[in-house]
Amino acid sequence: MNGNEKGLSLVEVLVALVILAIGLVGVFNLHIVSKQGSFESYQHTQAAYLAHDIVNRIKVNRTELANYLNTDGYDGSLSAPATLCNNINNQCSPAQMRLADLYSWEQLLIGNSEMLDDIGVGGLDTPVACITQDDDLLTVAISWRSIRETSDGATGHYSGVAQDCGADGNRRRLYTVTTVIRI
Repeated sequence: MNGNEKGLSLVEVLVALVILAIGLVGVFNLHIVSKQGSFESYQHTQAAYLAHDIVNRIKVNRTELANYLNTDGYDGSLSAPATLCNNINNQCSPAQMRLADLYSWEQLLIGNSEMLDDIGVGGLDTPVACITQDDDLLTVAISWRSIRETSDGATGHYSGVAQDCGADGNRRRLYTVTTVIRI
C-alpha cells in the first residue's frame, strides 16, 4: 500500500473472516456439548425420580413386595390392567394395586406420559428397570441408553443384578437406589 491509500487489503479481510469463522465454529460446538450435557442431566434426573417413585409405591403396598420383583427388567411390555386403581372410587385389592402401579410406572419409564404423534417422548431412551430384594434391602436399578459414548455405566461400580440390568455397551447409563424395606 502506498502512503496515500487507506483501507484494508483483501488478504486482511480474508484473514479476519477465517478467524471469525473458527471462533463461531467453537461457539456452536460449545452450544452442542452444552445441550448434550443438559439432556444427560435430564435423563439422570428422570431415572432418579422413577426409581424413588417405584420404591414409594412398593412401600405403600408391602404385602405384594415379592410380586414387584423382576430381575429380567421392566421395559414397556406390560399390558394395561383391568382396573387402573387411579380413582378413589375404585376399591382395589393389593394385587390389583400392584398391577396398576407397575403399568402406570412403566408408562412413565418409557415416556408415554408425554406423546407426540402417538409416540412417547417423555421418558428415558431404551430404558430397562430391575427390582430385586436381598433380605431387608430393596434395590431398584434403571438402565438407559445415553446419547454420548463413554465407558459402560455399569462396569466397575456395580455388581449382580444392577450390572446385568439393561444392554451392555458404551452408551449404557445406570441409576440404582437401595433402601431398607420391612414387611
